[in-house]
Amino acid sequence: MAKTESFSAEERAAMKERAKELRDAEKLKGKADAGEKDLLSKIADMPEPDRGIATRIHELVKENAPDLLPKTWYGQPAWANRDDKVVLFFQSAAKFGTRYASIGFQDAANIDDGSLWATSYGVTKLTAADEKTLAALIRKAVS
Repeated sequence: MAKTESFSAEERAAMKERAKELRDAEKLKGKADAGEKDLLSKIADMPEPDRGIATRIHELVKENAPDLLPKTWYGQPAWANRDDKVVLFFQSAAKFGTRYASIGFQDAANIDDGSLWATSYGVTKLTAADEKTLAALIRKAVS
């Protein structure tokens, strides 16, 4: 009999965080700053270099897509449109013990480029050139 794989402790924790986010969403309606407060709290809890990368991504989103709303999604920073659909998210490397963090775009993002395009990017640091590329992707995502 083959061994059945189950969710890791980190995956179970992320699912519990998502369930809490869904329960809290109704209570937080109308409180515009609640999502940003949660997002900034999650970023503050991250070790470096994830904290610095996530902080800079938040700044880039605010500069390039100010209509996106900060929130947490599976316990990680995310930014959603007015319909509460996640457009992009950041996943800390430390969260799942990976060698790089991820910046991902959901299907609400307008990043289509022909019939094949990237929806997620691995990141270990953000250079000025990376920030320029990411800013353009953020602007395109909300266009």
